[in-house]
Amino acid sequence: MDYQQQNAYDIGELIKRKGCAILPVGAVEAHGPHLPLGTDNLLAERLAERLAELTDSLALPTLPYGQVWSLQHFPGSLSVSNEALIRILYDIGESLVRQGFRIFVMLNGHLGNMPALKDAARMLYNDHPELKVYYFFYPGTGEAISRIRETPSTHASYFHACELETSYMLYLAEEYVDMDKAIRDIPQIGLEADCTPTPWETFTSSAVLGDATLATKEKGEQVIEASLAAMTAMILGAKQRLQQRREA
Repeated sequence: MDYQQQNAYDIGELIKRKGCAILPVGAVEAHGPHLPLGTDNLLAERLAERLAELTDSLALPTLPYGQVWSLQHFPGSLSVSNEALIRILYDIGESLVRQGFRIFVMLNGHLGNMPALKDAARMLYNDHPELKVYYFFYPGTGEAISRIRETPSTHASYFHACELETSYMLYLAEEYVDMDKAIRDIPQIGLEADCTPTPWETFTSSAVLGDATLATKEKGEQVIEASLAAMTAMILGAKQRLQQRREA
């Protein structure tokens, strides 16, 4: 259910009944020639809509800006600092607590946001222990990815505008994908990139990290559904524990 489409007279009862708010967190950045700048926003938003349905939760409006330091010099990329992102996530969490939510899900579509999400969650944990906070970035996908991937990963953590992310888009937001423009760009990313600040233009001119031409909707479905199952199980478990405490 979409939070912002509700009215102030009905929302209190909905919050009491559903208990969980899901915030899609994305970014605006280069994603090669075949995907839009708002790819991370689209993925986070579509996932949040699905997850809200599966868990009887409320999906908040998308937070559309993220920490994009690594791609800040690519055309179209917009970036905010970790400090700014932490602050707004923390403030949203505090607002949710005041409104009566007891589960807060930050559903992330952009890897660069993860340090800020973790810090905001830890701050909320310390200050509002009654609020269960999750930070999700495609959990539970390891087995599905290893099964569907045709090309080796270019990096242990990064995937970007590649076979994987393009497949996710084909499954969740196909209308925004132009496969006629998909390319194969497999850069060599050395170990030093994990040990010192390394702008991505030092190893790619396209922002594509892999072979986007191999992406399919079917591959995206397998990975996304695995992640949705994992996230759903965690949220429903948290809801069950919350209900048990209320009844005790």
